[in-house]
Amino acid sequence: MPATYDPLEVSAEFTAETLDLAFTREVQQGWRKKAEREVPLLFYLPATAEPAPVILFSHGLGGERTGSAFLGKHWAARGFVVVYPQHHGSDDALWKDKKPAAAWAGMVKGASSKNLDLRTGDIKATLDQLAVWNKDPKHPLFGRLDLEHIGMSGHSFGAVTTEHVSGQAAGLFGKRNDDEYEPRIDAAMPFSPSTPRFGAAKKAFATVEIPWMLMTGTLDEAPIGGQTPESRREVFPALPKTNARFELVLDGAEHSVFTERKLPGDAAPRNPNHHRVILALSTAFWDAYLRGDKTALAWLTGDGPRSVMEAADLWQLGLPAASDPTKR
Repeated sequence: MPATYDPLEVSAEFTAETLDLAFTREVQQGWRKKAEREVPLLFYLPATAEPAPVILFSHGLGGERTGSAFLGKHWAARGFVVVYPQHHGSDDALWKDKKPAAAWAGMVKGASSKNLDLRTGDIKATLDQLAVWNKDPKHPLFGRLDLEHIGMSGHSFGAVTTEHVSGQAAGLFGKRNDDEYEPRIDAAMPFSPSTPRFGAAKKAFATVEIPWMLMTGTLDEAPIGGQTPESRREVFPALPKTNARFELVLDGAEHSVFTERKLPGDAAPRNPNHHRVILALSTAFWDAYLRGDKTALAWLTGDGPRSVMEAADLWQLGLPAASDPTKR
């Protein structure tokens, strides 16, 4: 393993430049009616003005685009353009300024298939919009986006969003939904992954064709969605063995481990090393599969992960035989 690769290394002087933008897209309402939907975007930008690989991060149910900022700041410091869309209809408007009963009812209602469709549409439309801005000499993003190398990530409902745009099949028949699937994505990282509501996991994930890294915790349970720590771990063995695939299970980590604040119902004390592990493994994955960095891949598939993990954390990987795993 090359001794020079360190996925946690960043310049102490670097502070990610942020950019708040928004665009509107058309959504279908009924057979004939269409409506305008706003998609706010928060960017974390790297120091370079040269084209950089792009990572999208989809927030969880009741979240918003400023959540899990520790990820975007670190990935930007490592040279990636990071984009956090906000998904209206399943964001913090579900619970903010509401009494507990109304907030709970709003959250339950927000976890709908309709909102999943809106979220996957937001991701596809965001990539379309990024392509427009990248070509506009008057836009601050002009020439800064390498849209040939795109990563997709998200937490909780954002993980479900990530799974669907990154190749998961929908429904009982194991057929990939082309309205959800986004072929421009090169690698995916669901935090707190989910098994499908309907149908077997093996059938749902058989249509995945790109590298995935899954991250969860031994206490990763959420009150909405019906997922358990055990069900989250059913995703990894269901992924095709023809793809590179990785799974991290953090010992004692609850659902909030991928955020910067505790969530209602959290009971376990936070382990400060968890964020360090998340940043190290995620960065090596992006370097390997969005940049084709062989030193990052050697770190990821060798002793690197164990050098930052704790003894009780679980780690497994599978690489396709007789192929270069950094190539699609």
